[in-house]
Amino acid sequence: MSTRNNPQNKAAARERLRAERERQAKKDKARRKILVGVGVVAVLAIAAGVGVVVTNATSGGKNNKVTSEDWVSAAKKAEFKAPANTSGDKGTTVVIGKQDAKNTLEVFEDMRCPICSGFEQNVGEVVLKDVKDGKYKAQYRIGTFLDRNPMIKGSGSKNALSALGAALNVSPEAFLEYKKALFAQKNHPDERDDAFSDDGKLLDVAAQVPALKGNAAFEKDVKDGTYDKWALAVSDSFDTFVGPDKEIKGTPGLKLNGKVLGDERGQAPQAPDMFKTLVEQNLKM
Repeated sequence: MSTRNNPQNKAAARERLRAERERQAKKDKARRKILVGVGVVAVLAIAAGVGVVVTNATSGGKNNKVTSEDWVSAAKKAEFKAPANTSGDKGTTVVIGKQDAKNTLEVFEDMRCPICSGFEQNVGEVVLKDVKDGKYKAQYRIGTFLDRNPMIKGSGSKNALSALGAALNVSPEAFLEYKKALFAQKNHPDERDDAFSDDGKLLDVAAQVPALKGNAAFEKDVKDGTYDKWALAVSDSFDTFVGPDKEIKGTPGLKLNGKVLGDERGQAPQAPDMFKTLVEQNLKM
């Protein structure tokens, strides 16, 4: 005889059913909490997104961490404008110093380059003094190849170069001081950190330069990307001088009156005394 329907089994079945209902009720309650939580997060995310849009719209600044491709695409669509104090095709020639100086020092740099940062910290003051004294004029060729490096990517080199254009439009002195500040140890990011893609970072550093601090026209040019398209032209010009098959294969690089100063890769010396010796040996008297 089957015992399936005896009182004890029926009671046990009811108990199992009750326990299962309780477990299911707990699951449903937990699921509702999760759904509510997700909804709150979604609302906050949407609100945050709106906040970012509003912030960017009101500040006039570009978004932080813009990809290299997006930066280039936007720059190509913009109106071309070269800064003051430039010459040559598309204003890509940037020469600072006494124009009648017999000697010309060409300086090849990328604004994200950590070795360039070290060069500027060690030798930069020597270069600035020599330019001021008329020993040579300096021609700056600035590239953006680190933005194209597949290991790090970004738009910081181009964005910083555009901001330098805005500084150059103020004065050659502002350009030099701003470049010095961007390469300073306290300001220069690790090359893997695309910090210079953020206009806010660039403006924070600019506040350390008297000619740029509180300069509304300069700040507007940085936020609007006034010299973005010019920066692309300067970068293209740089690429004709620096590369694996060129005399200068990387940055920082130096040429004095067309002669490379540095090692077999064309890399500039980091020691001030070595730099001074190389310059003295190759100056036109």
